[in-house]
Amino acid sequence: MNLTEKIQQLKPYSVLLKDNLMGLEKEGLRVSRKGGISQAPHPKAFGCALTHPNITTDFSESLIELVTPPVHNAEEMLAFLSKTQQYLYHHLPKDQNFWPTSMPCVIRGETYIPIAQYGASNQGMMKTVYRHGLANRYGSVMQTIAGIHFNYSFSADFFKQYHLLKASNETLRDFTDQNYMALTRNVVRYGWLIPYLFGASSAVCKSFLKGYHQHSLVEFNTSTLYEPYATSLRMGDIGYQNLREDEAGVKANYNSLRHYIHSLKSGMQTSCDEYENIGLKKQGRYQQLNTNILQIENEYYASVRPKPDTASGKKPLDALYDNGIAYIELRSLDINPNLPLGIDKTQVLFLEAFLLFCLLEDSPIISSREQVEIDSNNQLVAHQGRQPNLVLMHQGQSILLQALGKTSMDKIHLCAGLLGQDYQTAVRQISKRITHTELTPSVIALNEMRSQNQGFFSYTSSLAKQHQKDFLAKEIDLAHFDYLDQQTKKSCEQQFEIEQADNMSFDDYLAHYFNP
Repeated sequence: MNLTEKIQQLKPYSVLLKDNLMGLEKEGLRVSRKGGISQAPHPKAFGCALTHPNITTDFSESLIELVTPPVHNAEEMLAFLSKTQQYLYHHLPKDQNFWPTSMPCVIRGETYIPIAQYGASNQGMMKTVYRHGLANRYGSVMQTIAGIHFNYSFSADFFKQYHLLKASNETLRDFTDQNYMALTRNVVRYGWLIPYLFGASSAVCKSFLKGYHQHSLVEFNTSTLYEPYATSLRMGDIGYQNLREDEAGVKANYNSLRHYIHSLKSGMQTSCDEYENIGLKKQGRYQQLNTNILQIENEYYASVRPKPDTASGKKPLDALYDNGIAYIELRSLDINPNLPLGIDKTQVLFLEAFLLFCLLEDSPIISSREQVEIDSNNQLVAHQGRQPNLVLMHQGQSILLQALGKTSMDKIHLCAGLLGQDYQTAVRQISKRITHTELTPSVIALNEMRSQNQGFFSYTSSLAKQHQKDFLAKEIDLAHFDYLDQQTKKSCEQQFEIEQADNMSFDDYLAHYFNP
């Protein structure tokens, strides 16, 4: 059955897609007035990062992560993010701001990137040691890159109906897992579209690449490096990558849920000479959680991840194996500095249509040959995506990016019809970027930098100040601020309870965690 036939078959049940759930995780650095990463601890006004459901930290004590709960529509999700970001501006110390782009501000060096702290509990210490491991393995600078993660799940009723329509003999659980894995394969396959359409990191502060001996960037001005046709340097080879893991033979395998779990577990159970040289402890202090290729599953950077419901308290891969896939996490989104939230409703509606297309489009298993094509396309688009007549590979054939983009966008538009008129309008609007590169966020930022005669830092800094001013001028939603005040208090009570409940040494805790 082809894509058009599937869409026709699903039309009478499209209302079930209204119950899909979505959420956002948005990262951003706290920066000092002088422009460097703030050296101050996580503000007390934001509670305890270990347990706060909506305001936490990522790699650094200064890398804040704002998290929305799962909701049914873009408006509700973006409203929650907006009010939470407004709360952040109101409670940031006066000498700090929230950096509005993926690539970091001025970096004075590795030692000026404070690693996130989560208290004295074994659970909290494990999170901090894991981050020390990342710093020792890859350097801290790369870990200051920020992004937006879009979490999405299809409603249980939709999957029940889809299961019936496909007359599948599998259990509903197996059917759901297989379809989510098929979706992730298509996200991997067509994933180059995301940095092309939404990439907003074509320039960086020179301080980011201090010590980098090899890169393809050229000078934009005295303070800034860039690539003329780049879309998302964050997704390129100066950003997130798994080169060492790939060389060691670890590659996430999306061909089935079991393959995926096995591929990551093998990385978590295979020792690595390079990491053994770092050592597990120095002068009694942990340098990393272990000396394996992956300390834990999250160390493997992926543009998309199948995710379990973690309420069970199980480790993520165990929860995936036992309970199946609960939702998909799309991780390749840059923060758009020109948007107050870094993302807007049009983009969210497009992403919903894109994920529906990835679910419904045929998704054969990814061969090693196709994986080479995918990796090549991703690097080309990240670094040269707007170059005229850029050629990508698709199913063993060379094809112009514009031609492949148009075919894909036509299919996404078809799928958007199941979601509603607003979705089709959003897809049409975003589709223009395929042939009009001047509409892409990467070009808009570069053009503004040129017209204002500003480098990356000055340009982003002025946007940061403008966003702060606009959010502080907005009317406050008192109920939301009260809710976050309560979460601040509750999070520190919960952290204290976790610390009090510890009944073993950290050494024993780690041994038990990895060998229960």
